[in-house]
Amino acid sequence: MALCGTDQDKERLIKRLNRIEGQIRGLSGMIENDRDCIEVLRQVVSVSGAIRGVWTQIVGDHIKGCIQNASIQDGNSDQLIDELVEHLGKIR
Repeated sequence: MALCGTDQDKERLIKRLNRIEGQIRGLSGMIENDRDCIEVLRQVVSVSGAIRGVWTQIVGDHIKGCIQNASIQDGNSDQLIDELVEHLGKIR
C-alpha cells in the first residue's frame, strides 16, 4: 500500500527528511570533532523531535486517508485499525 497523503504531503515529507539527513550528518560531525556531550545531546533531541514530526504526519495521513477511505468505501477499516494499534503498541 502506498502512502496516503497527497503529492504535496509527500514533497513536504521528503523536504523534512532531507533536513533531518543534514542534522544527522551534523551530529556525526559533532561526534567526530569531539564536541561537548551536552551539545551532542541537544542535537540528538532535535533530530528525535524532527523524526517524531514525520511520524506524526504519516500517522495522521494514514488515519485521514487509508482508514477513512476503507471505512467509507467498504465499511471495513478494522484490519487497518488493528495494524495501527499493533504498531502504536511497539512505540516506547
